[in-house]
Amino acid sequence: MRIASELISEGDFDEKVKERTMQKANLIWHHSTVSKKDRQLQNGYKSCVLWFTGLSGSGKSTLANAVDYTLFQKKIKSFCLDGDNIRLGLNRDLSFAEEDRKENIRRIGEVAKLFVDSGLIVLTAFISPFREDRETIRKMFETDEFIEVYLQCPLQVCEDRDPKGLYKRARRGEISDFTGISSPYEPPSTPEIVIDSNECSIVESVGEIYQYLKEKKILID
Repeated sequence: MRIASELISEGDFDEKVKERTMQKANLIWHHSTVSKKDRQLQNGYKSCVLWFTGLSGSGKSTLANAVDYTLFQKKIKSFCLDGDNIRLGLNRDLSFAEEDRKENIRRIGEVAKLFVDSGLIVLTAFISPFREDRETIRKMFETDEFIEVYLQCPLQVCEDRDPKGLYKRARRGEISDFTGISSPYEPPSTPEIVIDSNECSIVESVGEIYQYLKEKKILID
């Protein structure tokens, strides 16, 4: 693989917010000697985040891990961030109330940006139910670095799958603020990729995402 260097531009990540934060806390942003562009050129492909979003049971983690494995097989450096894993570690102090959900997504966005800056393709598998939060994360990245992958799946199908038994518990009132039952899910307005996980197989879905990465010249044969 090779990379088209003209496709890569240096980011302009929310300079006003960064400046205010640095002034308030007497912080200075440290610029790495090795830039993101340097890492991308060495890798031979562009880094980005594939942000999988959808209801619980729509297949986010399954598909994200399948794409991750495909990239690994092709010697492309990638990493998958899973919602449960993050909540068992970094975000274990957060609840599922709306404000904590927003903070959960904010932290994930910051972590994903670090991965992208390191030259990796990062895959995030989180319900991330609120459109505003996802758009806030999008603004952290350069143009074409944030790829929203919406797993479209009817609520009833997700409930029928219910791999963790969460829908049953939510219906019994044992789980509050459960997306799709007692808390809303806001579908993306203009996602880069839409996967109908009720109709498409994993193989077909992985192929569609991989083809998108090639068409956008993130991966170039």
